[in-house]
Amino acid sequence: MLHPSATQPFNSARLHFRPLTADDAPGMFALDSDPAVHRYLGGVGGQMVTKLAQSAATIAFIRAQYAAAGIGRWAVLLRENGEFMGWAGLKLVAGPVNGQHDFYDLGYRFRPPFWGQGYGFEAAQAWLDYGFQTLKLLRICAYADAENMGSRRILTKIRLREGNEFTEGSTRCFWYEAHNPIMAGISGMDGLGYSGTR
Repeated sequence: MLHPSATQPFNSARLHFRPLTADDAPGMFALDSDPAVHRYLGGVGGQMVTKLAQSAATIAFIRAQYAAAGIGRWAVLLRENGEFMGWAGLKLVAGPVNGQHDFYDLGYRFRPPFWGQGYGFEAAQAWLDYGFQTLKLLRICAYADAENMGSRRILTKIRLREGNEFTEGSTRCFWYEAHNPIMAGISGMDGLGYSGTR
């Protein structure tokens, strides 16, 4: 299992991260019903929603991931006023994606009013650090639509190495990954979890 602190909320300079709850359904609906948000998601980010019940179901699905894997996407709130901004975090992906199985995927998604202010980079960096330093993961991966240059810049800025180009569904994507510089040399771990178990 993952480190016990995987369920504890934490902060970055401007952001607060916590597990999603049923009360976040309106914020998730505002996020996932916005056509601008779906511009670069293609076939890899889910369908645009039209009903609040769909967002509630998404949250229930993510909370099931918490129970099964100990981690999943978390809510992101603006620390200064508690406003729901979107989500970010890690999730365990069974795959296959780009020929990879059982990997921790880093992702983030914000409502348009919060674009262009460095929040995506701040969230991605916070979760990379959290995954390596707190959860003791050996490897963190990500992939992005090839046309989404903003997300691709963020992933390289937080020092994920760009890998190969591949197609997921009908979407052309690029693969990214980084290895934990502290944990990579420790024997007895499989590259996924705190104790080497999934």
